[in-house]
Amino acid sequence: MEFWKFMFVPTILFLVIVVPMWLTMHYRSVNRASRGLTREDRETVEHMLVTVDKLTDRIEALESILDVDHSEWRGQVKRQGREQRPTGE
Repeated sequence: MEFWKFMFVPTILFLVIVVPMWLTMHYRSVNRASRGLTREDRETVEHMLVTVDKLTDRIEALESILDVDHSEWRGQVKRQGREQRPTGE
């Protein structure tokens, strides 16, 4: 019986102070996570996607120019890549 008398006050303090704070912080973080992207984040992602599309188009244009002017460039790039690798791989 002494154990229950000893644990009564800490248990009440835990239930009155710690549990409400814990629940509040938990559901606040759950709410933030479920919101998703803000308007600013969406705009940034859209801007990055546009930039990626432009860069992809530029790479394709450069590759087509190289294919016309130097048709063996792809083989040269592959050979150079193998020669520069460390021997441990």
